[in-house]
Amino acid sequence: MLDAIVWFFQNIGLAFYNFFYALTHPGLWLDWSDKEAIMRFVYYGGSVELFFVAFTAVLLLFAVGLWRNGFLWGCVRVLEGFANSVGRFFAWAGLLMVLQQVVIVFVQRIFARPDISIGFGIPLEMDISWWSEELKFYNALVVALCCTYTFVQGGHVRVDLIYSAVGHRSKRVIDMVGSLVFMMPMAVLIWMYGWYFMWRHLITPKPSASDTLDRLLMKARAVRWNVETIGFSPSGFNGYFLFKILMVAFAGMVFLHAVAFFFRSFLEWKEGPASENKYLDKDSLGEGEEAFEGTH
Repeated sequence: MLDAIVWFFQNIGLAFYNFFYALTHPGLWLDWSDKEAIMRFVYYGGSVELFFVAFTAVLLLFAVGLWRNGFLWGCVRVLEGFANSVGRFFAWAGLLMVLQQVVIVFVQRIFARPDISIGFGIPLEMDISWWSEELKFYNALVVALCCTYTFVQGGHVRVDLIYSAVGHRSKRVIDMVGSLVFMMPMAVLIWMYGWYFMWRHLITPKPSASDTLDRLLMKARAVRWNVETIGFSPSGFNGYFLFKILMVAFAGMVFLHAVAFFFRSFLEWKEGPASENKYLDKDSLGEGEEAFEGTH
């Protein structure tokens, strides 16, 4: 037990060193012309060191926020603004998905063409099945990158058995516990599994979560890019490595919003009912449509 406590605080202390060392030596992990730099990036992207850098940063922000609430509100506004901006932008993928499906139906059923060509000079010409399977990617963009935006907007379906019957401060305690016990650990687990799953479809030899840094550096001698371009059908969509990247992006955004949600819940608990939804940037359907906003 004592060893675990020492290990925990030792890693928090080392987080400062690791963070500033990475900032001052970017070539060691960002110069991808060096194969060892690629392997360092792979290792540290899913490492204990990265977790404690993120964990320590959250602790520092929270500590400053205990002193100055305005600073913590600023963190909430920045993180929620990031979720809203990304979500509002990639929500347009839903419209692209519908329009592309309409074009596919017209080209396939009315013009009886086996392919679609887009562009001038050197056009992008793909089989109709490629464009059809690409619709899954648009759907993945909406699911992965609009999830936290939907959370900010209060659009996720929830079942209130206890939450709706308790007071303001009890709700905020439930929210804080939920962000710490459910959102953050879930995001970390998805990141850990998704990170190595992604890289196993980008390079070879395939890295493993159990590999030490020294072992990955030994593998660097033979490393080469081997981006997954195999589709489910011979002429189908062949960019499935993009789904692995989206999985990691999803986990990162959920973790960031779990931090924002914890900070907001704490501030609303501390400042009372008057602070509920303070600085919350919610979309509106327009005047007279308030009863339909946030309902599903």
